[in-house]
Amino acid sequence: LQVNLSPLPGDEDAVAKHEGSFTTPWRVLLLADHPGKLLESDVIYDLNAPPSGDVSWVKPGKTTWNWWNGWTEERPGFKTGMNFETQKYYIDFCKQNGIEFHAVIADERPWSVQSRRGYAPGPDSDVLTPRPELELPRVLAYARKQGVGIRLWVHWKPLIDRLDEAFALYESWGVNGLMVDFFNRDDQEMVDTCERILKSAMKHHLTIQFHGIYKPTGLQRTYPALMNKEAVLNLENLKWSDRCTPRHNVNVAYTRNLAGPMDYHLGGFRNVKKKDFEKRDKAPLVIGTRCHHLAMYVVFENPLPMVCDFPSAYEAEADFEFISRVPTVWHETRFVTGEVGEWIAVARRRGDVWYVGIMTDKALSLIH
Repeated sequence: LQVNLSPLPGDEDAVAKHEGSFTTPWRVLLLADHPGKLLESDVIYDLNAPPSGDVSWVKPGKTTWNWWNGWTEERPGFKTGMNFETQKYYIDFCKQNGIEFHAVIADERPWSVQSRRGYAPGPDSDVLTPRPELELPRVLAYARKQGVGIRLWVHWKPLIDRLDEAFALYESWGVNGLMVDFFNRDDQEMVDTCERILKSAMKHHLTIQFHGIYKPTGLQRTYPALMNKEAVLNLENLKWSDRCTPRHNVNVAYTRNLAGPMDYHLGGFRNVKKKDFEKRDKAPLVIGTRCHHLAMYVVFENPLPMVCDFPSAYEAEADFEFISRVPTVWHETRFVTGEVGEWIAVARRRGDVWYVGIMTDKALSLIH
């Protein structure tokens, strides 16, 4: 068994530096009679320290994620973008369908002040100041009136230097949580940065998604503000590649999902066969049957799953009822049967109701 640790930036000879005594992380080897049985294990979670203080404010649920669908949907009376009318449209969609959160993200620039186009921060990136055209105070007030939570997206770099100031401000605004993105490293400095973010989030009652991030280590037990991590080749890649095939989706359940909750950009409703797939940034397609993609809400562990397509993609679609009512956290999980690379069946219980999701590497899938 070989364990490779990332060196510190600027010091290839050191993987960690610390003064005085310290405790190294656990190294875990999970064994079972079948790979699928590893999904039932809580060992990685349980090796972390329990939380301290009141954590009753932590609320799971489903969230919109309109970055994925490409903002192409035009509605009567307004142009889709970073404006109040667009946010209201999504908030109303959440209210009508029991979706707990709406995410305010970006168009060609983040929701906060930044002159540089794209998501990489520039010298004037300001995570404390919303873009005026967004009318964020009005958005927040309307969402609060409708009983829908608001989540924000931020790049970690402009956030970290003003971390407590920004999180205190977001808490005062009534924001529910954030996706923090583009870490792209797993060295000691970056791991410490992520823990700083979680400690501040706990203090200011903000839940966190980490994207562009290293694999989970069970830290959500100590810091329940941590909802999920990406750390996987997920369905956002269908905007620019064909790599997220049904076979890939099945294998992810046997591999990445063993480490902990996983964000996977769920909810695409333009289903096609592999031969009919074309990559596109606007109104992206998903490979596999509708049922295959619905089953992911059960098969994958994720207390904050996305509902990432256009609201109009779900209109008059009976299948959308399942997304509206499926739980996001569970009391019990059981691997039923399956084979790596071929298929998987997982049963999860919420209260006295069992949900079963079955995914295969080809066409057939099932939810019940």
